[in-house]
Amino acid sequence: MERLLEIHGYRRRAAGPPQAPLIEIVFHELESVWAMELIRGVENVAKRNDATVALTESGTRQAPGPEWIEGVLRRRPLGVLLVFSTVPEDVKRQLRSRAIPFVIVDPAGDPDPDVPSVGSANWAGGVAATRHLTEQGHERVAIITGPEDLMCSLARLDGYRSAMAMAGHEPDPRLVRFGDFHVQGGFEHAMDLLRRPDRPTAIFAGSDLQALGVLEAARVLGLSVPGDLSVVGYDDVPPARWSSPPLTTVQQPLQRMAEEAARMLLRPTDPGKTALRIELATHLVIRQSTAPPALG
Repeated sequence: MERLLEIHGYRRRAAGPPQAPLIEIVFHELESVWAMELIRGVENVAKRNDATVALTESGTRQAPGPEWIEGVLRRRPLGVLLVFSTVPEDVKRQLRSRAIPFVIVDPAGDPDPDVPSVGSANWAGGVAATRHLTEQGHERVAIITGPEDLMCSLARLDGYRSAMAMAGHEPDPRLVRFGDFHVQGGFEHAMDLLRRPDRPTAIFAGSDLQALGVLEAARVLGLSVPGDLSVVGYDDVPPARWSSPPLTTVQQPLQRMAEEAARMLLRPTDPGKTALRIELATHLVIRQSTAPPALG
C-alpha cells in the first residue's frame, strides 16, 4: 500500500505560495538514517527552487508498487526521485505521458538505458575498505555485504575480492555473508563469524548500520575493537562518527547524490538523447575502529 508523507517540516522554510512546486521521493522503506541523508540532499535543492518535498513509501526495493502511479499522476509533481532498481515500462510510459521527469538515485540494479540515474563507485569503495585492512596486516577479512540481489552489494563484494587478491590472499568463502543493510542482520552474522574457532581478525560491513551490529556482537563476546577485531563500515552516515569506537568507513556521498538527482529533475534531458548517468566517487574515512591485528 502506498504511504504518502508530505513533510510539513520542509514547508516551514518556504516563504513562497501555498501551492509550491512539489518534488516527490519514493522509497520502499523510510526507517533508516541512510534514507534521511537522501532526503536532506533533495531538501537542499528544493529550498533553492521554492519547492516542497513529499515522501512516498511504496513497493519493494526493486520497483514502486502499482498503486503509487495513480497518486503521483494526481499530484503532478515537478519531478520524481525513485530509490529503486528500475522503473517498470508502464510507469515510465505514464510519467512521460504527463511530462513528469524522473530519476533513479543509488540504483540497486542496472537501470534501463533510457532511465537517468545517480549512483556511486561501489566497487572502488569495496576495494578501498578491504585494502585498508590488508595493508594493516589482516589476512582473515570477512565481509557482510548487502542483499544478494542488489548490484551495489555485489559490486562491494567484487571490490573486496579484488583487494584480497591484490594482497595475495585467497578469500575464504566461509567469511562471505549476505546481509540486509540493517543493524540486526549485521549483529547476527557477526555473532556467527566471531564464534568460529578461526574467527576473522577484521570485518568489512557493507553498511554503517551493519557495522554497528558488528560492534555490538564484539561487545557481547568480550572482544575489543580494534584490539581484537577491526571493523570498517560503508556510507559514513552521522552515527558512524559517534559509535564506540568511532567507525572507519567508506563515505558514500548520499546527500550529494540526492542533490544531483534533484537537479536532474529540474533540467530534464531531451527525450531523444541518451539518459544521463552519474557515478560519484567514494573515499575511505579512517577513524578508530581499525588497527593492525593482534600478535599471536
